[in-house]
Amino acid sequence: MDGALLAEARTRRAGVNDAKLFDAALTALVRSSRASEIDAAYAAYDDQPLDEADAWGNLASFRDAAATS
Repeated sequence: MDGALLAEARTRRAGVNDAKLFDAALTALVRSSRASEIDAAYAAYDDQPLDEADAWGNLASFRDAAATS
């Protein structure tokens, strides 16, 4: 464990015990990891232009239809 990092965290979260501090750190880690997973899943959309058809049609026409409803 990095003692300086722990000391800084304790200073920034004064009045919070170590258990709550670690819970907050783990929660932030899990959220960050999940956000990265979601970003990676959506990166697939960058590989295909919106107006290029696939088995379901194309995203550009879907987006246009959704905007008018």
